[in-house]
Amino acid sequence: MDLSAIVLSAGRGTRMRSGLRKPLHLLAGAPMLAHVVDALGGCRPDRIVVVLGPDDEIVAKEMQTRTAHLPLEVAEQPVPRGTGDAAACGLAALGEPAGDPEAGELIIVPGDTPLLRPATLRALVEHHLAGGAACTLLTARVGDPSGYGRVVRGHDGSVRGIVEQIDASPEEVAIDEICTSVYVVRRSYLGPALRRIRPDNAAGEFYLTDIVQVLARMGHMVEAFTLADATEAQGVNDQAQLAVARAEIRRRVIEGWLQAGVAVVDPATTYVDVTVRLAAGVVLRPGTILEGCTVVGAGAVIGPHTRLVDCAVGAGAVVEMSEGSDAEIGPGRHVGPFATLGPATGP
Repeated sequence: MDLSAIVLSAGRGTRMRSGLRKPLHLLAGAPMLAHVVDALGGCRPDRIVVVLGPDDEIVAKEMQTRTAHLPLEVAEQPVPRGTGDAAACGLAALGEPAGDPEAGELIIVPGDTPLLRPATLRALVEHHLAGGAACTLLTARVGDPSGYGRVVRGHDGSVRGIVEQIDASPEEVAIDEICTSVYVVRRSYLGPALRRIRPDNAAGEFYLTDIVQVLARMGHMVEAFTLADATEAQGVNDQAQLAVARAEIRRRVIEGWLQAGVAVVDPATTYVDVTVRLAAGVVLRPGTILEGCTVVGAGAVIGPHTRLVDCAVGAGAVVEMSEGSDAEIGPGRHVGPFATLGPATGP
């Protein structure tokens, strides 16, 4: 399969009210944008182009460091003219396909949707390929669709277009099916569709969502693939939404370790970064925080009320009511309570 990906992450993120670039806000120890790119990695795209703003060098450097295992490239959107323009910048960076110009698919994902699962994106791509559509969009049905583009369907149930809330009629505002801004598009159709969209909307921007209506009017088939879990559609635009996303990622991490044979005594007070590695049989007592590249050996007991950052804990060790950074704790050692651990900690 010839599949490439474009990640749209050129927005300014002003609603975050933070000096930190929006894509670099951490969720369980990894930047928001890294969660998105890693989810895309599950589709095994040949290339991933991340579209950033003109002053996002720090974001580009961080992503290229963290995602060296993926075919990641960076493109720039010089002027913020909307998601349609950003997609055009990503498409230009991909250039002409190496093989058949009519072949190949593109998956387009916003960079502020860190809750998307790899399995969901794989299922979306498989559905698109099986259906033979020109474009397949990922949709969700939600109780409160405020702020999202609504999916407009024809009388036969076919997708006819997406209308942004600011441009929607009262009848369209009442629609509960939303566009997640995730698409799979036949590559040869994207450029012509983008050239047909116009910024004649309340925001004066080129909306990527408009390609749905353009393709439908051209007679191409547009399909929708509806999320089973609408939680995955949640974007992050402010600190409140970031807190919600962090809680969901933390829940998933803990759930994964429970399934792998790690005993988490109190999941509500346990925090484990996605970069941490735990052996089966580890016990995490209440108030445990494990960050960075911490590695814990089989049968070790951590906590209560212990924080370890970039530490190595040997099999069978016990670390309670202590803090450590860059420390190595040998097998079978008992550390704490009230210990402060550093690089000098020995076996």
